[in-house]
Amino acid sequence: MGVDYEERVDFARLREYRLGRAKDALAASECAAFLLFDFYNIRYTTQTWIGGALGDKMTRYALLTRSGEGSEAPYLWDFGSAVRHHQAYSNWLPDEHCLPGMLGMRGAVAPSAGLMESAVRQIVGMLADAGLTGQPVGVDIVEPAFMLEMQRQGITVVDCQQSMLDARVVKNADEIMLLTQAAAMVDGVYVDIVEKARPGVRENEIVALANKRLYEMGSDQVEAVNAISGERCNPHPHNFTDRIIRPGDQAFFDIIHSFNGYRTCYYRTFAVGSSTPAQRDAYTKAREWMDVAIQAVRPGVGTDEIAALWPKATDFGFADELAAFGLQFGHGLGLGLHERPIISRLNSMREPVEPGRGHGLRAGDLLPRRGRLLGRPHRGGGRGDRGRSAGPHPLPRAGPRRHQPLLRAAEPCRRASTSAPSKPTCSWAASGSPPLRATASTCSTPPPAT
Repeated sequence: MGVDYEERVDFARLREYRLGRAKDALAASECAAFLLFDFYNIRYTTQTWIGGALGDKMTRYALLTRSGEGSEAPYLWDFGSAVRHHQAYSNWLPDEHCLPGMLGMRGAVAPSAGLMESAVRQIVGMLADAGLTGQPVGVDIVEPAFMLEMQRQGITVVDCQQSMLDARVVKNADEIMLLTQAAAMVDGVYVDIVEKARPGVRENEIVALANKRLYEMGSDQVEAVNAISGERCNPHPHNFTDRIIRPGDQAFFDIIHSFNGYRTCYYRTFAVGSSTPAQRDAYTKAREWMDVAIQAVRPGVGTDEIAALWPKATDFGFADELAAFGLQFGHGLGLGLHERPIISRLNSMREPVEPGRGHGLRAGDLLPRRGRLLGRPHRGGGRGDRGRSAGPHPLPRAGPRRHQPLLRAAEPCRRASTSAPSKPTCSWAASGSPPLRATASTCSTPPPAT
C-alpha cells in the first residue's frame, strides 16, 4: 500500500480525520455522548477492527463523549483478549479506554444474567464523572433489551445513526485511495473470472476463485460474491448456486469486499462464448441511460434529478418503486456497503439530497428479459473530469470463442438476455461503486456474434 519514497495512504491522518468528523457530528447534535454499536461506526471512531463474525453480535460498543475527562479519545468495550491486543497495538487509544465488554451475544445470554444492567450502570457513572448526567445519549443501533435497560436507569435515548452517516459522507484523500485500491483488486479478479468462466464450470467455483484471489491480494473481508448465470439471471436472486455454466449463457458477478475497511460493490456481466443481438442492443441502450446519469452528477444537482433519469418501476413490469428497489439504484460507499447518498425513485423524489465529492455512483443498466448489464465504476461530483463518461463499450465475453480475441475484458458491463423478443421486458440495476477515474474510449462497435 505504500513505499518510503511516495505518499499514498497516511493512516495517522486517516484516523485523525475520521475521529474529528465524528466529534464534529456530536458537537452539532443535542447529545451528551454517542454510544455506538454499529461495527462501521466503531471502526470510524476508535480505528479498531476484529473478525467480521462478531459484526452482528452486538457485543462490541464505543462511547464518544462531548466533554469531560478523556474526551479526546473514545472508550471501547471489546471481546475478551481483543482488549489486550488493542492496548498493545492501537496506541492512539489510552490503555484505560480499552475495556472488556460482553452483553449477551444477541440474547444467547439472557438479560436476566445482569450483563446489560452492569454495562449501563458503568456508562451512567462515566457520564456522571464527565458532568453529562441527564443529557440525551445518541445510539446508532441497539438491542431492544439494552435500550430498555438504558431507559430504566434514566438515560434519554435518541438516534445518532443519522449524525454518524452524515459524518461519514465526505471522504478524505486516504479514504479515496483505499476505495480505489479495493476496486483495483476486483479489477484483477475479473481478469481471472474471464479466463475461468466457460461451459462446464459451476457458479460456486467462480465464487471460490474470487475469494481466494481477493484474500491473496490483501482483502480484509469478502462480504459476498454473487454468481448468477443463464435462466437464474431474472429475477435477480442475489446469491450463487452449483449451477453449471452453459454455452451462450450470460453470467453475472457481484463482488463485495473491503480493503482496510473500504468496500466495493462491483459487478459485471459476460456473455459466455457468444452474445446475441438482443444483448448488444440492450447494452447500448443501457449505457446511454447510465452515462446520462453519470454526467448529471455535479455539485448542486439533487438526487431526485438523477433518479428521474432512470425508468419508473411501472416501465419495466413492477407495481411500484418499493417492489423494484435495487434495480434502478445508486449508493455511496465507504466503511459500509450502503452509505449516503441512496439514489432511487423510492426515496430521492421525497427527500432529495445534493451529492458531494467522494460519493460513488454506478448508474443502472437495462436488462431485457433474462439479464442485467453492469454499470461502470465512476467518481461523481467534484472536479469536471471525474464526471466524464468513458463512452460506449462493447459487451465483453468470457470463455472460449471462435475467431475472436478477448473483447475489452477489463471494462465493467452488465448482463442482458439471450433471447431477442420484439418488445423485451426490461429491468434495471444500479449500485454504488468505488470512485474511480473513468478512462476515455472511442470504441462503440458491439462484437459480432460467433
